[in-house]
Amino acid sequence: MSANPKLRRVSRVSAVQALYQMDVSGAPHKTVVKEFLDHRFGYEDEPGMVRADEPYFEDIVNGVVRDQTKIDEAIEGRLSDKWPLRRLDATLRALLRSAVYEIQSRPDVPALVIINEYMAIATDFFSGKEPGIVNGVLDKIAKDSRAAEFGLTPSHAEAVATPAAAASEDE
Repeated sequence: MSANPKLRRVSRVSAVQALYQMDVSGAPHKTVVKEFLDHRFGYEDEPGMVRADEPYFEDIVNGVVRDQTKIDEAIEGRLSDKWPLRRLDATLRALLRSAVYEIQSRPDVPALVIINEYMAIATDFFSGKEPGIVNGVLDKIAKDSRAAEFGLTPSHAEAVATPAAAASEDE
């Protein structure tokens, strides 16, 4: 059975919201995941509730928590020294972490699909430069992590990423 794109979109938005909630409140991830599963997601005929691909939502949140150090290092490596991850808006951090988790750990989903999905979410949350930051960071990470999907060899991906990273540091 193939994944339902609408349910996956809700799962991604919900994962960003859950990670944001954990970041600003310090709530444990298991508590937040349970809250979403028990109170925010509904069933097919339940009025006023959203439906989501619940296992996908859980995978993103649990995966980000489990791999956060690796994910944050990947993001930090693509940001300007003037804008470390801790300086970014909590929603932007949550969005980038979710997307990078998927790029690094969900090879069943094409990188371009992941980038497009999170770009759409970024434009729903932000009207400034943030969607451009999301696009730039995710593009670099995807080309490094999944060079073959972009027709690049791993060494070509590194050569392409290095000048771009240097240019973003000059901002």
